[in-house]
This record gives sequence, C-alpha cells and structure tokens, in this order.
Amino acid sequence: MLPLVLLSVFGIVNLFLGFLRSNRVLMPFVLVVLALIFGLNLLTVDNYSVAFSGIVLLTALLLLPFSNSYVAAGEPNLAEYYSLLLFSLVGAIMMVSYNHLIMLFVGIEILSISMYCLAGSDKRNVRSNEAALKYFLQGAFATGILLFGIALLYGATGTFQLSELATAIAAPANQTLQPMLYVGVLMMVIGIGFKVSAAPFHFWTPDVYEGTPTFFTAFMSTVVKTAGFAAFLKLLVVALPAASSVWLPTIAAMCVLTLLLGNIGAAVQTSAKRMLAYSSVSHAGYLLLGLVAGQGKLSGPAAQGIFFYSLAYSVATVAAFGVLKLVADQRQREDYAGLAGLGRTNPLLAFVLTVAMLSLGGIPLTGGFFGKFFIFTAVAQANIGLVIFAVHLSGRCWLLHSRRRRVVLRRSSGLFRSFLAFVILHIALVERPDNQAQGLARAYVAEGPVYQRHYTVAEADQQDKPAAALRAPAWADLSAFPPSPCWPRHQWRRC
Repeated sequence: MLPLVLLSVFGIVNLFLGFLRSNRVLMPFVLVVLALIFGLNLLTVDNYSVAFSGIVLLTALLLLPFSNSYVAAGEPNLAEYYSLLLFSLVGAIMMVSYNHLIMLFVGIEILSISMYCLAGSDKRNVRSNEAALKYFLQGAFATGILLFGIALLYGATGTFQLSELATAIAAPANQTLQPMLYVGVLMMVIGIGFKVSAAPFHFWTPDVYEGTPTFFTAFMSTVVKTAGFAAFLKLLVVALPAASSVWLPTIAAMCVLTLLLGNIGAAVQTSAKRMLAYSSVSHAGYLLLGLVAGQGKLSGPAAQGIFFYSLAYSVATVAAFGVLKLVADQRQREDYAGLAGLGRTNPLLAFVLTVAMLSLGGIPLTGGFFGKFFIFTAVAQANIGLVIFAVHLSGRCWLLHSRRRRVVLRRSSGLFRSFLAFVILHIALVERPDNQAQGLARAYVAEGPVYQRHYTVAEADQQDKPAAALRAPAWADLSAFPPSPCWPRHQWRRC
C-alpha cells in the first residue's frame, strides 16, 4: 500500500507546486518521485505484482522526458497533467496488485478517469475533444458491463475475494448457479476486453489514439495496456480457473479476431498514429495468446512470456511514439509524409524509429522477437493451432506491407477471400477442443514428419523391410506437382 499512498500524496503536492507557476520544477520533481518508488521497490508483497508494477513505473520514467515540449511552451496546465499521470499510475498499480474485485474496479476507474481528462487536454483541438468524448462513452459502457459481471459473480458465489471466488466456483454446491456464474464471467471478460482494446471491442482505439496528444497516446498505449493485461491474467488464473471452460474459448476467439483485424487495419493506414493504434490492437492479440497458453496458471512459460512481451512492447512503443512526437513538433505532421527524409535530416531519430519498428514487428535480435518467441513457445505447448494461425497471419501481413500500391480489402478481392477462408478453416479445425488436427500437429512436432520415420536406413535395418517399402508416400513427392507459373520472381506481376 505504501507506493499507492506515496503516489497519491505526491500527486496532491504536485498540484500545489503548480501555484508557484514554475514549470521547470515540475518535471524534475515527478522524475525524483518515480525514481524513488521504483528504486525502493516498495510496491506489493508478491513477485507478480512487483514485476508488472515495475514495468508500469519504468514506462512512465521513459515517457516523462518527452513532455519537455510542454515545459518549453509554457503550458499553463502542466501541474494538472503531471498529477493526473501520477493518479493514473495509482490506478495501474492497484490493477496489478488487487486480490478483491472491488479493488480491481476502483483501480480501473482511477486509471480511466485520469486518461479521459488527458485525452481531451488539447482543448483547442476538435479531434482531442472528440477523442475524449469517445473514450469516455466507451469507458462508461465497459464499466457498466464490468460491474454487471462483478455483481453476477457475487450473486453466484457470495464473495469478492479472488481466492474465495476460486473455491466457491469449484464447489459442487454451485453447479445449480452455473448460468448466472457463466454470464458473469463473460461480462467481466467483455468489460476488460474494452479496456485492453481486444477485438471486437477495439473500434474506439484508432480515433482515440489519433485525437489524443501524442505524449498521452504513448502513455495510454503502454501503461494502460500493461496494467489491463496483468489484471486480466490475475483474474482468469487466480479467481476463475474452474470456469476455464467458459472463458478459454472466448479468449481464443478474441485472440483470432484481434490478430486478424489489428494486422490488417495497420497495413492500410496512412497516418502513423492510426497505424500504431492498430499495432497496439495487434499486440493485444499476442498477449491474448499468452492468456490462452496460461491454462489457469499464474507462473510458468506463459506468464513469463506475457511479462517479457509487455516489457519489450512498452519500450519499443515509447521509442516509436517519442520519435513521432519530436517529428510532429517540428514538422506539424503525423502521417508517413512527415517522416520522409528523416534519415537524412536526423539519422539518430531515424535509427531509433527503425529499431522500435523492427522490435514491434518481431524481427530477430530485437526485444520484440524474443517476446514473441517466448509467447509462441508457451502457446505451442498448449494450443499449436493458434501458433500456426499467428505465423501464417504474419506472412499474410508481410504480403500486405510489401505491396507498393495501397491495399483495399474489397469483398470481391482474392486477398479478402483468402483471409476469410483461412479464418473459417482455422475456427473449424483448430479451435474445437476435440479436433484431430491439433493432435496431428502435436505428433508432427514431437516425433517429426510421419513419412520421414518410415524410410530411414536405421529403421530399415532394425525392421528388415525392403527398401522399396520405405519410399516416401505420394503426398510427399514434390515432383508430382508442376512448376508454378509465377516463378521466377520477375513473373510475379502477371499472377
């Protein structure tokens, strides 16, 4: 509780410092407060809360220097901005440290109300006002759904404590309350899904991110998402492991939609902020992969993958939005054209942006690659079908990005039909718990290709089989297929 008290007290003190009309004192004061709390590690009692609270505070520390433009411009409301940031950190830490559903709700509201105000902080900008209104309306709607779910859970179990919820849900006496219980679980999943921009509840994200001032957009994209997923994971694996038959298929379906819509949406944008907004949606899909792989466990490869991915994503997003803000302050543009020639005019910023985008894309030797690797490793142990979907989708989105002309996914286009057919096939063959494609995939990974196990020389010696019987089957014979008319590469255009 001490970090919450310190952040609250210093947030109030920061408001009084605003009366001094000395903006140069405010940012060093907030930096000292955050560094003190982060260094003392006075966050909470368990390692899980300490780890995710550390990510939240570290992200705030990395973001704060980018607010120097407000200081230089003599922003009159700077003290209020910094105080709202500190209050939002209070809510974020409460979200990763809670063990009571009321504390979760209070943390979400403290964080959300602060972000509503910061989204509309540019009062003279119509887009900022629009972003604040949209964010507030969807936030109120999501809060109502979340409260409805909490009320149903309390009605079914009679408790708000996470550990007592898990015991009550698993008790045989509560089997008669399953409809109320399951509806409550789904309502809570939907409510938190709004907060973390998971599809199909992501529709507010591009407009809100584009209209919000860039500094606060970066804060929203990192701190809010990290705290939301930490709270999500804790809720599912501590309070609701016995209800995994309800939330696991729901999370898996949300994961598929989030990856699909986030990646496709990012590929067709012309505004850098909207592209990063859809990128945020897409990364929410990868974090949902970790939730699916957790299978009701708060430790292990899935939780470690979510932690490392959140850290790598937060650092890369801070760098990308930081460069975008510095460029926008000088060129007054936030589209791709505003970044033209950046490598010539400022090679350092261009290098930082390049590394950040490579990390967000999961290119090897970057933090984002290792984050995806840990997530995929954990998911492969639980649901190989989702890994196949994510890897295939990455290749499809590379195809979208590699095209020179602007891509429009019309219903009549072959690319749209290909995406639609793949999603339907994936849901039909992979997402069903009893499907045999999953078992075949696991057997393939564990034992190697089937045909390869029947024509090795060692097995021929041991089993005394004739060499002709060990020939690869017809489906593995590539010579049976005619060469593609689209090969070599210079003929791709006519295909």
